[in-house]
Amino acid sequence: MKKIGLLFLIFLLNLNSQAKDAQIWMKYEIRFESEKIYNNPIYEVKEFKVTFTSPSGQTLNVNGFWDGDKNWKVRFCPNEIGTWKWVSYCSDKENTGLNNKEGQFNCKLNNSNEDIYRRGAITHPKGKYYLTYNDGKPFFWLACTAWNGALKSGDEEWEFYLQHRKSNNYNVIQLVTTQWRGCDKNAEGLVAFEGSGYIKINPEFFKRIDQKIDEANEKGLVVSPVILWALPFGQGRHLSPGYTLPIEEAVLLARYIVARYQGNHVIWTLGGDGRYYGSLEDRWKEIGKQVFSGINHAPVTLHPHGSSWIGEEYAGEDWYDIMGYQSSHNNGERIVNWINKGPMSQMWDKLKPVPYINMEPNYEEIYFKITDKDVRNAGYWSIFATPLAGITYGANGIWPWLAEGESILNHKMPSGVSSWRKSIEFPGSIQMGYLFEFVNQYEWWDFFPANELLIEQPGEKVYNHWISVVKTADNSTIVAYIPVKCNVKLRNLNNLVYSAKWFNPVDNSYSDAKITHKDGVISFAQEFENDMLVVLTAK
Repeated sequence: MKKIGLLFLIFLLNLNSQAKDAQIWMKYEIRFESEKIYNNPIYEVKEFKVTFTSPSGQTLNVNGFWDGDKNWKVRFCPNEIGTWKWVSYCSDKENTGLNNKEGQFNCKLNNSNEDIYRRGAITHPKGKYYLTYNDGKPFFWLACTAWNGALKSGDEEWEFYLQHRKSNNYNVIQLVTTQWRGCDKNAEGLVAFEGSGYIKINPEFFKRIDQKIDEANEKGLVVSPVILWALPFGQGRHLSPGYTLPIEEAVLLARYIVARYQGNHVIWTLGGDGRYYGSLEDRWKEIGKQVFSGINHAPVTLHPHGSSWIGEEYAGEDWYDIMGYQSSHNNGERIVNWINKGPMSQMWDKLKPVPYINMEPNYEEIYFKITDKDVRNAGYWSIFATPLAGITYGANGIWPWLAEGESILNHKMPSGVSSWRKSIEFPGSIQMGYLFEFVNQYEWWDFFPANELLIEQPGEKVYNHWISVVKTADNSTIVAYIPVKCNVKLRNLNNLVYSAKWFNPVDNSYSDAKITHKDGVISFAQEFENDMLVVLTAK
């Protein structure tokens, strides 16, 4: 009887360990102990997943992952309050530690004040040009590019950086989750995987990434992890898994990363800096389908290499939710025209509605020629070239996580690049936070490009004098970004009477604007030394 009682007590303890309470919109983890130790789990266990049934009866399929030795885990983010049930499935059906395990848990309210925990995960509602929280509130993406941040940062550094970004209105952090051409190993000297035609995952490497993503989420910041860096040319390309790995291995690695971080608040960047068209188009479509089919997942995008366009190719892919693009790091005529008159501005209303986001415009200080003015230009031109959705900031010292005097791996850069800690204080870094504040005063999700209101476009004569205009459908609000001193005339289609104010994107200040209404035309002069925005509001 004592033996039976002891066994029953152990059963209850095991049950309780699996039945701890969850909190809505917070990562919940279930741990499993395998009956076997596999030589290479990602090949030998073809599938390990848990099917969750919510209190309302919806089912969610979530892949699990190996975490070293006999340890396996499943992580997900519950979206309903109440009692959840779950059952596991393992393709190795003889492994009773992983297959056909069952359990349940209670999900309660959380006590966080952050929007991602109050309003829920970021999603892309079908038919919209923008992202929202789960409760429907629109989410304007303002990201900072910290590709090496999770790989190299110390605890104090990461805490300082995240708090600084949060206090300056950033809400997304873009980072890389494996070794890549910009960082061949993490701060502990570890790599995410070894091999090419046959790979082995290193769970210890990812425990550092776990901590960094968790800390970002705790501060209310969404993370956009690059799963497979993919640049197919240039120095160090052999380090980029999206380029070097065969499709099968790329899929195995990507599935592992998705399984590991799907319980966090993320927006997936499947490939980084890649060529996703031409001879590589079928490869990336196949990877996307194999990684994301059959599971519930966060929004997915691709980060293309500079000035490349994949709109027509990927608009029909079910797994693809955000039309990411990269204008790259140049303030010359070709790039400026590409932002303002290129495929994004021409095609956004001809493809399925998705957010259009410039995920890598000018990096401040890159080549020592890109200034805060170039950052502002690229930022406002980009968000006004399509329906508003978001913008990313980058600095040449932040993305590689440079310490004082450090050089950038596999990138030919002159010496003297500012450290990441100095770079986050750059004028453009702060001014992108002003952009966020400005946009969020309005129902920006109702603004659409409206350059047809301009009677004369100075950007057709001088490329970087381009004026960008957006408006609401009823013309009740019109906003124009005007980069230089000039006279402006706008068509007043409904003969409305407007009040007007200036917004200075350099110092975040406002002032009254003098405008003239006459014969269906609104006229005014931009007489400031720097770029400005004018806001016209119908009385």
